[in-house]
Amino acid sequence: MRFLGNVLAVIVGLLIFSVMSFFILAGIIAVISSSEDEVKIKENTVLVLDLEGRVLVERTSEDDPDFSSFTLIGGVPNVGLISLKKAVATAKENENVKGIFLKAGTFVAGQAGMKEFRDVLLDFKDSGKFIVSYGEYYSEGGYYLSSVADEIYINPSGLMEFNGFAAEVVFFKGMFEKLEIEPQIFRVGDFKSAVEPFMLEKMSPENRLQTESLLNDLNQTLLQEVGDSRGISLEQISEINSKMLVRKTKDAVDYKMVDGLWYEDQVINLLKEKLGLTEEDKVNTINVTNINQSSKTKNRLSKNRIAVIVAEGDIMSGEREGTIGSDKFREEIKKARKDKDIKAIVLRINSPGGSALASEVIWRELEEAKKEKPLIASMGEVAASGGYYIAAGADTIVAQPNTITGSIGIFALWFNAQGFLNNKLGITTDVVKTGELSDFLSPTRKVSETEKVIFQGQVEEGYDVFLTRVADGRNKSKEEIMKIASGRVWTGNQALQNGLVDVLGSLEDAINIAANKAEVSDDFRVIYYPQEKPWFERLLGQFSNDVQIFYQKQKLGSFYPIYQQMENVKKYEGLMVRMPYELIIQ
Repeated sequence: MRFLGNVLAVIVGLLIFSVMSFFILAGIIAVISSSEDEVKIKENTVLVLDLEGRVLVERTSEDDPDFSSFTLIGGVPNVGLISLKKAVATAKENENVKGIFLKAGTFVAGQAGMKEFRDVLLDFKDSGKFIVSYGEYYSEGGYYLSSVADEIYINPSGLMEFNGFAAEVVFFKGMFEKLEIEPQIFRVGDFKSAVEPFMLEKMSPENRLQTESLLNDLNQTLLQEVGDSRGISLEQISEINSKMLVRKTKDAVDYKMVDGLWYEDQVINLLKEKLGLTEEDKVNTINVTNINQSSKTKNRLSKNRIAVIVAEGDIMSGEREGTIGSDKFREEIKKARKDKDIKAIVLRINSPGGSALASEVIWRELEEAKKEKPLIASMGEVAASGGYYIAAGADTIVAQPNTITGSIGIFALWFNAQGFLNNKLGITTDVVKTGELSDFLSPTRKVSETEKVIFQGQVEEGYDVFLTRVADGRNKSKEEIMKIASGRVWTGNQALQNGLVDVLGSLEDAINIAANKAEVSDDFRVIYYPQEKPWFERLLGQFSNDVQIFYQKQKLGSFYPIYQQMENVKKYEGLMVRMPYELIIQ
């Protein structure tokens, strides 16, 4: 019976694979065929921004076929901030585009990314064109973005979340005690709390203080902008938010958060009315990919170039897919430095940090580049710890008011698994060594006092180097930096007050600053590094990743987020300059 079961499983697997392969191939052919057609924008066109369920990343390819909605197994489609901003800017300038239909109720993005895109939509409205938003469910972030619209509608049976921010931290101390695994903690900074989940059962007072300060500032930015867009006073919008007064869709209408309880077909009829069409007429629409294909690159023949190096992900040594690998980024920076046509460099950072060594390697290459051409840092969602480390030496640092930054501190984490091996698995070890410390920091025994002194010294030395890099880059003393360091996280607003950033603004602001410093503001084009892989390589990579994610989610269910955090521990190699914890804002 087991044999027959295995045979049946193989047959079913092959059948599923064959069917999926057919649809994948058909989808690829359809997408490629459509992408080869010349894109012309018809009169009376509406740009549709369907961002429901999508995750914002810094960029996706503009030239390759659009696979953003073509998900496999159950992965989440990405959409690039750069592509979105280009699409809206093109729509603003094209007279055939009359407005935007925004569907972003479940759009997933950090607060700084939301604001950067929201500001572009505000600029679009200045042209006199309309934005209409519709959703069946509005998350906090989705509503923040959608509140920019002239009119907002929600399904009569829909839901809306508008109740402030919460950050939940998972603690593993009790689990390790049950497993008889002893975490060995080395850190500098009262606020450097990335290691707290391994040593405490709840937040330390310092961590709670910085988290409350961070969330309150992020929430204040959101409330101010939502209130301004909806014509609601800050006092009233704050009360609605703090007491969660919108509990039913009717409440959203009563409090002027939305303009009506409508179905999508009713909103489509509204668009037709705005376009001067009858109910029988069809609305001409265009999506992000097609409108971008219709747009020519600004100053594409210019020899003056501004290089935007996109640094997104964890900072790691070597070259690892999906991370800011020090080897790869060192070469990208060197390439931009040696290219005579590149007049300035903008480092676009979206990173919680990572390896202290990798951060130092990237910092060094940036210092060399800064000697030859202007270097501007642009902070996205998060540029904290190692993310701030690599920004510290820039001529100018630009951040959004709700960027998460700072976290100037350092830590290291080690595990003594002797109890787990001996008592849980029945495994023992023995060692022969030539020197007293030949088995330095062995995971099969307790860390000795001598080892603790040595390793803590390395951590403190790393912290001193970090402080020096920041102090030199910001033209301050180490003593001044220490007052705002200790691993504490700041918003962009707070970082500006503390002298950690120079300007509040977007990536475009950073590019314009770079162009002005290079004296090419009237004639330049922007190019992006690193160069992206061909679409078919990314598609195969996405398929492999989606299969793994799907399998783990099916196996672990609601415990999958905890599993993800445990997997992240594997990244903690050597000295780490990293965010104080995995910040999940709800």
